[in-house]
Amino acid sequence: MKKWEKQTMKIAALGAMALTLAGCATAKSSSSQGNNPGKTIKIGVNMELSGSAAGYGEQQKQGIQLAVKKINKSGGIKVGGTKKKIQLVIRDNKTSNTTAASVAAQLVNSDKVVAVVGPATTSAGTAAIPNMTKAAVPSVSPSATDPDYTLQKSGKVQKYIFRACYQNNFQGATAATFVTKNLKAKRVAILTDNSSDYGTGLTKAFKKQYRGTVVSSQTFQEGDKDFNAILTALKHKKIDAIYAPGYYSEIGLIVKQARQAGIKAPIVGSDGMADAKLAQIAGKSNATNVYYTTPFSTKASATNKVASKFMSAYKAKYGSTAPTFSALAYDSVYMIKAAIEKEGSANSVKIADGLAKLKNFKGVTGTTTIDKQHNPEKTISIEQLTNGVVSKVYNVK
Repeated sequence: MKKWEKQTMKIAALGAMALTLAGCATAKSSSSQGNNPGKTIKIGVNMELSGSAAGYGEQQKQGIQLAVKKINKSGGIKVGGTKKKIQLVIRDNKTSNTTAASVAAQLVNSDKVVAVVGPATTSAGTAAIPNMTKAAVPSVSPSATDPDYTLQKSGKVQKYIFRACYQNNFQGATAATFVTKNLKAKRVAILTDNSSDYGTGLTKAFKKQYRGTVVSSQTFQEGDKDFNAILTALKHKKIDAIYAPGYYSEIGLIVKQARQAGIKAPIVGSDGMADAKLAQIAGKSNATNVYYTTPFSTKASATNKVASKFMSAYKAKYGSTAPTFSALAYDSVYMIKAAIEKEGSANSVKIADGLAKLKNFKGVTGTTTIDKQHNPEKTISIEQLTNGVVSKVYNVK
């Protein structure tokens, strides 16, 4: 028995030593988790550069490139006592959820980026989350607006997922308040793009907040061209406003056909309308008495020096007025820069920590503080179009 006990104690001692060594190895692995920078700070871009959302992706790419150019021109990002320049790795997810997931894997595993900007859409961004999380690399989406985007199914926050835009529920609720208080609309018709969570989420939030009467609630699909049947039915109803959350491609046609049908009621929508192409599709004279919620107003430069410099630089580089999605993408890069400088490290885990602590970040789209669910707290604006041009801005807090 004594001999057996000695052997047992010896084995137990060896086992304890093995566990101790394993613990050291685990601790070492944990401390070196994520990706680290080399001579440059690699930032990936997982973006919709082709496919149905390419218009938004291209605008965001322009904003990203403008930000990186400015940062690198000033010497780069300060990391501890040195400065490192940014190296962009841009990949097209083709507006495909499957491709977005594989692009995320490529960026974090092969390209070894320390942070990612994008994707633009909630669905593509959601598809990329598992690969971003597994590699412990943060991503900042300029425009993924679904309320649950930064959350796990349990309701717990996604540690490595952030956004520069506000959520659909905030947009929809703000639009409802504006329609009630500013437009004094007691009877509203709703036209919803039900082909994505974007349109349905905004409508749900609007209905929850709106205190008037919804006299009609109709739906349409992405790619639809003819809205005359819906609009003809609305013409015979007494409506004070139309709420139509969606993207400029369809909403532009809705505005055009509504005005041609003789409907003069205000048309209110969301940030998917914040593009000059809306007026091109609708026709400038038709794009009157049109409103949309947006995180960035083209008139912001009057009171925001950061926005003023950005708009001037954008105009000089691309020859046009900076769109909302370029501004959000520009801010996304600077949010990553601020996180790196706050933590004094460009390790991907540290960048995520810095993003989570971001407070009073002064960007193009306003002053931003990241909340506990990795959403930005910032001012929302509503732009009014008259003859296709922004004629007035309402700031809502």
